[in-house]
Amino acid sequence: MIPELRRHFNANFTTRKYQRFLGRMDDLSGAPVKFRICETPCFLPTPLLRKMERFGGELTRQLVGNRDYHAISEGSIPAEFKVPNEDATPLFLQVDFGLVRGADGELEPKLVELQGFPSLYAYQSLLAHEYIEAYGLSNSLKVFSSGLDTASYGRLLCDSILGGHDPENVALLEIDPLEQKTLPDFLLTKQLCGIETVNIRDVKREGMKLLYPRAGRLIPIERIYNRTIVDELVRKDAHLSFDFRDELDVEWAGHPNWYFRVSKFSIPYLRHACVPRTQFLDQIEQLPADRENYLLKPLYSFAGAGITFAPTDADLAAIPAARRNDYILQERMSFEPVIETPHGATQAEIRIMYIWPPHGELTPVMSLVRMGRGKMMGVDHNRDLEWVGASAGLTV
Repeated sequence: MIPELRRHFNANFTTRKYQRFLGRMDDLSGAPVKFRICETPCFLPTPLLRKMERFGGELTRQLVGNRDYHAISEGSIPAEFKVPNEDATPLFLQVDFGLVRGADGELEPKLVELQGFPSLYAYQSLLAHEYIEAYGLSNSLKVFSSGLDTASYGRLLCDSILGGHDPENVALLEIDPLEQKTLPDFLLTKQLCGIETVNIRDVKREGMKLLYPRAGRLIPIERIYNRTIVDELVRKDAHLSFDFRDELDVEWAGHPNWYFRVSKFSIPYLRHACVPRTQFLDQIEQLPADRENYLLKPLYSFAGAGITFAPTDADLAAIPAARRNDYILQERMSFEPVIETPHGATQAEIRIMYIWPPHGELTPVMSLVRMGRGKMMGVDHNRDLEWVGASAGLTV
């Protein structure tokens, strides 16, 4: 999207550089990266990035601190996963945008979705820096937002995760972490902040305290960096030693309730020029005639699972009436292919990553980019293509 940088990158690209880049990512991450990494970063014009950061903040403030929405979103949290002692704000927040061509010919961001849940905060920083290193790009390219640099970003992230606790007593909790594609981020988080990744199945409970096993000892958990997706717990029928509803003697670095409150559930309540028309399915008596211009999305799926393009009457009939409030019907945006590559123009979905420290400001810290040429932008949906996949945003 910055033409001179794009032309220079494409002209100097070699497969050898790309393979070296991939090898360095595996080595530095401490585990093989099992999702596709795009051949190229995304060169983002600073005004466009700032607009997305501003839009994300405006959307967030329509939800967080809004008493009416807070009351409404109580119903989004399943009773069995409603955690007490909720923080006033989500510690980690992501807002995803696609790009459309406006009437004036300029690129405009349109909301894809938002989530009050951590993303790849350790891995994404490494990815962006390694694009610069592996391809010999200018060191003047910026990875971070809000005036952050590598050192200050690392401090902000670790301070947010640790919350003043000893790293030994802070655990990154995930279900079966060694099987997760996000394992490189877990390992890099340990490198950066010193915390252990713990399988939530292995957590022990003594009274209201939680502990994790390490080297023959049980280590008290005082704070949890929560990376566990609830629908995966349900899908795997995981049996845990503790109940999310209990008044446990533990803090949350990213309170689990925000996963539900700030999510696809939120979109019908947002009022903003960047938000596509969105309704809960149970509020729709009949599908629109131009159904090819709509998407049917389950509220709490992850990585694009369960999305139906151009839903039919049969798709609608297959969803029990009692479950229709768990789906949204959303206007489908025609995202502009804006990245010129040797394999044709490619679309970019841009995630603005925020950290919201307690008693601090909502802070955009970095961008994560997915590039794709199919209907779906997730890396799993573009695995057989080239010049697509997970990427990073760089600005001048």
